[in-house]
Amino acid sequence: MKNFTDNKNRAVVRVPGTSANCGAGFDCLGLATTIYNYLDLTLLRANKIVVESAGEGAENIPRGKRNLTWQAVQRLLKEVGRLDEFKGAIIKTKNNVPISRGLGSSSTAIVGGLVAANEILGSPLDKNGLLKLATEIEGHPDNVAPAIFGGFTVSVMDKGAVQTFSFLPRIKLKLIVAVPEFELSTRLARKVLPKNVPMRDAIFNISRASMLIAALVEGREEFLPVAFDDALHQPYRKKLVPGMTEVFQAAKSAGALGAAISGAGSCLIAFTAAKSGLENKIASAMLQQFKNHGVGAKALILNVDKHGAQIIRRNSK
Repeated sequence: MKNFTDNKNRAVVRVPGTSANCGAGFDCLGLATTIYNYLDLTLLRANKIVVESAGEGAENIPRGKRNLTWQAVQRLLKEVGRLDEFKGAIIKTKNNVPISRGLGSSSTAIVGGLVAANEILGSPLDKNGLLKLATEIEGHPDNVAPAIFGGFTVSVMDKGAVQTFSFLPRIKLKLIVAVPEFELSTRLARKVLPKNVPMRDAIFNISRASMLIAALVEGREEFLPVAFDDALHQPYRKKLVPGMTEVFQAAKSAGALGAAISGAGSCLIAFTAAKSGLENKIASAMLQQFKNHGVGAKALILNVDKHGAQIIRRNSK
């Protein structure tokens, strides 16, 4: 990022990848992780869009007006009444978050654009204002909320408005993410879900999601092994991720407190207490099960990000 040209209408932001759902918290729970995408944004008065990308999925990043970061920038400019002032941008990204794997890559693009543009314009919006726009663009808050606030987030949609509660768990967690070699689109992962679910499954998830939040907030590690289970989306999505059930079982047998699909997949994420020192053992067990099902994969061992999106170079205007 150090080689990017200086400009008074420029800001550089670091945005964490995220994991949504956390098992039972379908479309409402999320967490920020310590894998980051970087955005260097310069707003231009000229009608010109320049996009330069490096890292994960760089070859697939749209280069023109379809660029998701540019769309987020435009939405913020419209919101604050400055759409006619800045007609273009130089967008430079360094991406570490895998694309279409359930780690919030699209959210990093949206949140990065909003946070960087907001900084350049003198921060007319607070974090809640940015969350409103990010949710509007993304369609749901479970990934964009932790990308903005950091930590774990619980989000509620109420009459079209989003409210988010963010917190840091009292248990220091290690996140073991098995990243399979194949992508999985959110659209396909949504398509396999039923329109209606049995009452018993709804109750199952309400109890687990409630237990998960209570255990994390109070530091009650002994309740976590049942808290990540899910009945609303994972049973239907397991056919899209070969070996999912066995990967979960292997993670738990190796000492994980729980395991879940990360977002819509294809990544699978396991959770363990940092003090256990079991993260490498869990990672090896997960990768072996993927291998047993003919799927190549790599492991990421991450922590919970505490801060959310951060400006790492401020507008010098």
